[in-house]
Amino acid sequence: MVFIPGEIDTPAVVIDRGVLDRNIARMNSAVTAKGIALRPHAKTHKIPEIADRQLRAGASGLTVATIGEAEVFAEYGVDDIFIAYPLWIGPRHADRLRWLTAHTRISIGVDSPEAAANAAAQLGPAASAIEALVELDSGHHRSGVDAGQVVEIARAARAGGLCVTGVFTFPGHSYLPGQAAEAAAQEQRALTDAANILIADGFPITRRSGGSTPSALLTAAGAATELRPGVYVFGDAQQFELERCAVEDIALTIAATVVSRQDTAHGPRRIVLDSGSKILGSDRPAWTRGFGRLIDHLDADITALSEHHATVTWPGDAPLPRIGERLRVIPNHVCITMNLVDDVTVVDNGTVVDRWKVAARGKNN
Repeated sequence: MVFIPGEIDTPAVVIDRGVLDRNIARMNSAVTAKGIALRPHAKTHKIPEIADRQLRAGASGLTVATIGEAEVFAEYGVDDIFIAYPLWIGPRHADRLRWLTAHTRISIGVDSPEAAANAAAQLGPAASAIEALVELDSGHHRSGVDAGQVVEIARAARAGGLCVTGVFTFPGHSYLPGQAAEAAAQEQRALTDAANILIADGFPITRRSGGSTPSALLTAAGAATELRPGVYVFGDAQQFELERCAVEDIALTIAATVVSRQDTAHGPRRIVLDSGSKILGSDRPAWTRGFGRLIDHLDADITALSEHHATVTWPGDAPLPRIGERLRVIPNHVCITMNLVDDVTVVDNGTVVDRWKVAARGKNN
């Protein structure tokens, strides 16, 4: 069991710097060994210090979900940013994108002729400074289109002055148990088919962008030119339950304190932690074991969350923690946790070494 430093007040997000750096190095090495660039998704961490570590380890640039996130990282000097989202651009968005073109290489996603034409119209002459990637649906069935629809979208973008350089997809169905390998294969087919169709129509396609944390290490060389995993830097309870990371790969936990305890013969043995939904988030896919896991007590179950309470049912044959005892919780979905806190505590070998501001927190547009 790892000791939680006494200067940490709970609940608090704690990052183990050594595990973080190991995760960053391992993913970069595994992806680039296949001849694929790594463009990590910074919406997971939202922290410039972590982005810097990813870029120094060899990442080709960053991925973000919003213009606001792009602005934060551009201000910190990141010089290549992809907003992997089918943006609908208004006048103020256009002003902000024009600012970005003066500070970084910027690319955006489109998945309809209407959005492509609107983006070009709003951006005016600045459209030529922005790269557009057409989004594909490779099986997740969220945003994106089939390969047969990409030409119409790309032509609309080009007609307005946008530079169409690639295609992208998110194999989000890799987050279902047992589906990562098939999701990676579907991603590769979609990227190859769509890129070939656009090249045949005269588009200079140089980027085929995919990737998710569950599927990234399963992506074969040859189709994708870059991958965009995000959660790999920290790991979380979903990745653990999907067997995409081990306990020793979890870099982020929430330090929590036992504030209530019930140990009677008339009901389940349980404790309550001060890490409720306002720090854990309330995301719970149907296939997960609970609302997170306790990293040092994997047989315990977080059975309910309130805003400031996490109810934990304790195994009958294990000592029940005392009131005031501090435990480490793994959130189910770490991206949500990072949008709920202003800063994080960084530890190394059990010692607090830094605090990092979550600079892109709340940058949702």
